[in-house]
Amino acid sequence: MPTPLLVFGATGAVGSACARHAQSLGASVTLAVRDTKKPIPGLSLEQEKAGGYKRVQADLTRPGTVTEAVKQSGAKHAFVYLTSSPGSNRAAFEALKAAGVEFVVFLSSFTVELYKPAIDNVPAQEIIPYAHAQGEAALQEVFGESGYVALRPGGFASNSLRWAGMVKAGSVKMPYPEAKFDWIVPEDIGRAGGTILVNGPSSTGGEKSVLLCGPELISQGDAVKIIGRVVGKEVAVEAISDEEAIKRMVSEGRPEHIAKYLVKTLGEGFQGAKLSQETLFASDEYKAAVENVRKYAGKATTLVEWATENKGAFE
Repeated sequence: MPTPLLVFGATGAVGSACARHAQSLGASVTLAVRDTKKPIPGLSLEQEKAGGYKRVQADLTRPGTVTEAVKQSGAKHAFVYLTSSPGSNRAAFEALKAAGVEFVVFLSSFTVELYKPAIDNVPAQEIIPYAHAQGEAALQEVFGESGYVALRPGGFASNSLRWAGMVKAGSVKMPYPEAKFDWIVPEDIGRAGGTILVNGPSSTGGEKSVLLCGPELISQGDAVKIIGRVVGKEVAVEAISDEEAIKRMVSEGRPEHIAKYLVKTLGEGFQGAKLSQETLFASDEYKAAVENVRKYAGKATTLVEWATENKGAFE
């Protein structure tokens, strides 16, 4: 009998890839979404029906809907992500556990990896690693050592979409164009998560966290030029000050405190971390993280390949 799984965030790139890959491995997949009418990336309605997917309305910030989703799906394994609502993550995890879920795959962040092994010492002002570390800690308390696996992906290739308008114009202004990232493709993260979700905690050899990184370390400035070549446009890159970068982010809709934090980490890194981002990317741990992607997702997609598949967004 196929393993019944519950995938939250299925209307996103990572969640949809997780669901589709899990189904390809023989699982019975229920898509837990806040809006049941919203399309699933990579799945037409015909494909969704032919694949035997189910949909259920659920919201990780509303524990009652989580309980009902588990009951309707009969799921024993679930894929979840971090919510932005304080306190809702633990409540959601407790609802999953009480309703019968035995194993959870959690979409965390590579920034938590920088604080190993003492992730409980991540400073609260380090917004991104702190929030994800708190999510991992809550999972450990609710599900125990063998009841969850945290995926810790690096910098998403899809983050480059914030430059789409400037790429079209042929000139991109950014802070710290020399800053390097691994540009992991969201669909690779989802496929890796789907493999682990189906096969359970034993598939990681007992590891509670799995670092996942893209196969190439590329600076922000070079990434823009690569995308420009894919769409047939020569793109100029201009470095801007922290102040201008913050103003741009705020004008694009980011809260000012988040904009300030993102720019600060580009320039100064993460406070209290055992490793810097540069040290991590220069280590054997980075190479192992790329191999993790190949192992669990089947391949490690390059930035050129991702940009080619998504060139319409930049044209």
